[in-house]
Amino acid sequence: MINKKIWHEKLHRHLGQYFLIDTILYQKKNKYHDIKIFNNAVMGNIMTIDDIVQTTEKDEFIYHEMLSHVPIFSHGNIKDILIIGGGDGGILREICKHKNIKNITMVEIDINIINLCKKYFPKHSNNAYEDPRLKLIIDDGLSFVKKTNNKFDVIISDSTDPIGSGKNLFIPEFYLYCKKILKNNGIFVSQNGIPFFQKNEIISTYKNLKKCFYDVYFYQAAIPSYYGGVMIFAWGSDNTELRSMDLEILKFRVKKTKLIFNYYNPNIHISSFVLPQYIINTLDES
Repeated sequence: MINKKIWHEKLHRHLGQYFLIDTILYQKKNKYHDIKIFNNAVMGNIMTIDDIVQTTEKDEFIYHEMLSHVPIFSHGNIKDILIIGGGDGGILREICKHKNIKNITMVEIDINIINLCKKYFPKHSNNAYEDPRLKLIIDDGLSFVKKTNNKFDVIISDSTDPIGSGKNLFIPEFYLYCKKILKNNGIFVSQNGIPFFQKNEIISTYKNLKKCFYDVYFYQAAIPSYYGGVMIFAWGSDNTELRSMDLEILKFRVKKTKLIFNYYNPNIHISSFVLPQYIINTLDES
């Protein structure tokens, strides 16, 4: 909730984080989301949905680079890519840097999120919505993957947490239809929260993805504005070699693009799949 000076996040029942508010920029609830945008002296503009931090100007690059470039460089030959969610535009911005990608499809349920982020977080998308390769579809992600006839090399699910309208992007049916629309050697990735506090969500995702993909795992990144330690990203593919990348091949692929990153690099890519033992124990126990 917001008061005049402090915003408290209450994603976790018994603890949370707070931000001092310099200016409240936007506050409104629609049929999909309860959206708040405010400015903080340290983190810049911050957007929350249903009282959970979604993105900040200061550290968004970590999340967006890792959710985008890990599957893209692992695959190595992407022509068609699908983003589910991602209305702030950060994933789209990173994908658009890859000139070898021919077709970018983005499915966002709430056009209001896109418009708000263009206004209050312009550097997130950095004009990526003008890229001619983009096909933007305003629809529910589950509905789209059920009815599309298109096939994709990579699917990136950049969703909110599994509450409200985000629930449909964590259920077995969603994963099953994503698998059906992936090409051979395709990769599915999604954000999967903070494992230290969201153990049940990790177990649920792991079990559900295992029903669809031969190789299921997680990789991680430390993102300051997501409270509780490292965030993990779910990974699903039928090709085990894509996750076990050779470092020299990865370095060659990255160097060839001549892209500059603020967080991602080949060594981070490889090491992100090295998980703390408590996460490995959770997966083994499931």
